[in-house]
Amino acid sequence: MKFIRTVLGDIAPEDLGACYAHEHIIIDESFTIHQYPELQLNNVEKGIEELKAFHAAGGRAMVDSMPCACGRNVMKLAAISRATGVHILCPTGLHLQKYYPPGHWSQHLSEDELANLFVADIQQGIDVNDYNGPQCQRSNHKAGLIKIASGLDHLDEHTRRLFAAAAQTHRRTGAPILTHTEQGTAALEQIEFLGGHGVDLAQVVISHTDRKPDLAYHRQILASGVKVEYDSGFRWKNRVDNPTLTLVARLIHEFPHQILLGMDAAKSTYWSSYGGKPGHTFLLTTFSTMLKQAGLTEADLHRIFVENPRLAYTFAAAE
Repeated sequence: MKFIRTVLGDIAPEDLGACYAHEHIIIDESFTIHQYPELQLNNVEKGIEELKAFHAAGGRAMVDSMPCACGRNVMKLAAISRATGVHILCPTGLHLQKYYPPGHWSQHLSEDELANLFVADIQQGIDVNDYNGPQCQRSNHKAGLIKIASGLDHLDEHTRRLFAAAAQTHRRTGAPILTHTEQGTAALEQIEFLGGHGVDLAQVVISHTDRKPDLAYHRQILASGVKVEYDSGFRWKNRVDNPTLTLVARLIHEFPHQILLGMDAAKSTYWSSYGGKPGHTFLLTTFSTMLKQAGLTEADLHRIFVENPRLAYTFAAAE
C-alpha cells in the first residue's frame, strides 16, 4: 500500500492536501543556533499560530527540512501538527558541515553506519535527543524523507559519502530524498551521483534551484526526471522581475508533474507569528495570484501544491 509518512503516522497520499515542499518549522537550540542565531525557530506556540493561519488559507501539509543533529526536534513538530491539523513530514539525513561542530560524528562515520542511523529514523523512530547523545531514545515519530545537502558548485568527498548513505537508505526503505543546493548549483552533479547509486530520480526533490534562474539549466535538471522545489518567490526584493515566477510560468506546461513550491522560511523575520513578513500564507495567497496573472490555471496550481508533493513524498517500494 502506498503511503506518506508524517510525524503523527502514515497517511494515504491522497490525504496530504496542499503542501509546502520545503520548510523550517522548528530549529531548536543547537550548534546551528550558536553559529547562526538568526535561524532560531524554537517556539511551539508561535509555530502553532503560524500553521493555523496557513491551514486557514488552505494549507494542509508542510515538509520540515532540518535533518539530524542540527536543531531538529520531532517532539515539537508532533505537538504543532496535533494542535493545527497540518501534516508535517520530518527528515532524517544530514545538512552542510557548517551546521555541525568540529569533530562531529557525521564527519567520521562510514556510509553504512550513516545509512543505518537514517534507516532507524525511518523505520523505528526519531531519537528524542536528535542523535546528540549520550543515549538514543527512539520516539514513536518516524522520519518521512531523507534530507541531504551539497556545497557551492560541487560535491566534495564528505558530501559524496553522505549522498551514498542517502542512496543506500532510499534503496532499503523507499523513502524520498530532498536535497539542498547551495545557490542552486551542483544540481546536475547531484542527479548524476544519485542516479548512479540506484536512486529512483522520480523520488528526488532538488531545492533552491531557482536561485540560479537560468532557463536552460532548469530544463537540463528537469529532463532527468527529478522534481524541483522553488522557494525564492518572496526573496527577489531588489529586482523589477521575479525569476521564480518566470521559471514556473515557462516550465509548468513542459514539466507539469515536477515543479513544487516552498518558502524555506528559516528565519523568524519571515514569520507573521514572530512579527515578520511575508508569513506562511504568502504562496497560497499573494504568489498564487501572481501565478494566475502570469497565465497559470487553477489546475496548474493544484498540480504544484497538491499533486506534485503527493507524488514526490510517497514512499517507493524498497529493495
